[in-house]
Amino acid sequence: MSIPRFLDIEYCQTDDVLFPTAIAWSLADGQMKSVVIAPDDAWLPEDGDLGDIDLLYLEEQGVPVLELVRELHEDLPDQTVYVDGMDPDEILVDLIFSAVQQDAPFEIAPIADLISGLDSDTIEDQRRQLMFDEGLEPQLPENGVYALLLLAREAGCLDDL
Repeated sequence: MSIPRFLDIEYCQTDDVLFPTAIAWSLADGQMKSVVIAPDDAWLPEDGDLGDIDLLYLEEQGVPVLELVRELHEDLPDQTVYVDGMDPDEILVDLIFSAVQQDAPFEIAPIADLISGLDSDTIEDQRRQLMFDEGLEPQLPENGVYALLLLAREAGCLDDL
């Protein structure tokens, strides 16, 4: 049995813009990848107002969108990828892939589709509790993916993690 795949995206959101700033996803063996994303020019507002986001950091440390898309194509082809369902993940994935005129090679589904028997509010409460218990910072996407992996393990959706 392959381990379900998980994804979490951090993002910048102001009155004028919404774009991804970092992303993490899990692989078939349960390992994770995480990258900071260099923003596409089309995502940036003309007035330069990004709230508390450090644009220089994103530009210097971020992975170009084309490189990120290549990696996601390699790691998640024809997969269902589970997300916490709390963020605008589908919109953010669309932004990433439309920046290079491609479609995402995977489908996004809420974690509630994987963990049957619990409603989404209960799952979200458990996810938050796991993040607190593990001392995970919620703004780091790799911590979001780790919490989803732990949730899936507790629900019996993983073999040996």
